[in-house]
Amino acid sequence: MRSESESYRAAGVDITAGYRAVELMKEHVARTVVPGVIGGLGGFGGLFQPDLTGIRTPVLVSGTDGVGTKLKLAFLMDKHDTVGIDCVAMCVNDIVCSGAQPLFFLDYIACGKNVPERIADIVKGVSEGCVQAGAALIGGETAEMPGFYPEDEYDLAGFAVGLVDKEQILDSSTMRHGDALIALPSSGVHSNGFSLVRRVFDVESGSLKRYEPELGCTLGEALLEPTRIYVKPVLAMLKAARVSAVSHITGGGFYENIPRALAPGFTARIEKARIETPPIFGLIAAAGNIPERDMFNTFNMGVGMVAAVAAEDADSALRALRESGVAAYICGEVAEGEGGVELW
Repeated sequence: MRSESESYRAAGVDITAGYRAVELMKEHVARTVVPGVIGGLGGFGGLFQPDLTGIRTPVLVSGTDGVGTKLKLAFLMDKHDTVGIDCVAMCVNDIVCSGAQPLFFLDYIACGKNVPERIADIVKGVSEGCVQAGAALIGGETAEMPGFYPEDEYDLAGFAVGLVDKEQILDSSTMRHGDALIALPSSGVHSNGFSLVRRVFDVESGSLKRYEPELGCTLGEALLEPTRIYVKPVLAMLKAARVSAVSHITGGGFYENIPRALAPGFTARIEKARIETPPIFGLIAAAGNIPERDMFNTFNMGVGMVAAVAAEDADSALRALRESGVAAYICGEVAEGEGGVELW
């Protein structure tokens, strides 16, 4: 007998819409299958058997995050197929900072009304993010919560697990005075600072539809550009150079995230003139009259990741990153100091 409940539907939860959403997302999820995946969608738990060949002491690395208020822009623009990339990126980019390869991902979507086509669009983005990271989407949850979320809104979060050999975990104790700081460019604002972005541009007023010549697109298109996923380029860099630390530049910008990866007794000295900052950040600063210090303490300013690399290996690291499609560059150096970041 088919599972359906008219009483539950009358309360706002349509079970059959959930089934339809699962059918629509299957083709997207199938793209993410990698060796190690056991079974398909529909089980109570996602199964994954990791390949431990050549790994002496396997260590699991986990990360969880969401997209935050960037979702408000997706609602206003009625575009839902890229925020899933953001969700994956926020998790796997954190994981690779330990030197780990992400293995699998699970998503959680909570919505006011399950519109199957919209849910499938969200999962399409999640699947694309998983493909970019080399991770499998092995499960998830879509919760229809009428009365808790407006019908046209949802929240999106995820959880990822990666694997690294214990002896390959990045170790900041190997950091040395004079190590090069390498900047990995961002694709834009990524997924942090959007509460400020929304206030600055008063996004409810229709400003997202405004074409901005400096950007070559509408304001909304530039802001909704998905977060760049750095997994494959960073792993390539780790094979080519001695890297002591990698920082994912998220909420809190340079001042909060770079120090998290520094060894005690070291400071990150970054030359502002070297930072390649996209025009979107200039528009944000001008529209909100935001001081430079606050910009660097809120946004990535065009740098999605910063890696500390042995000075003699900097060229090899840059070559590996560029061959992976990332136009990386040296933005500063590690110096003996009292910690923190110096922008000069």
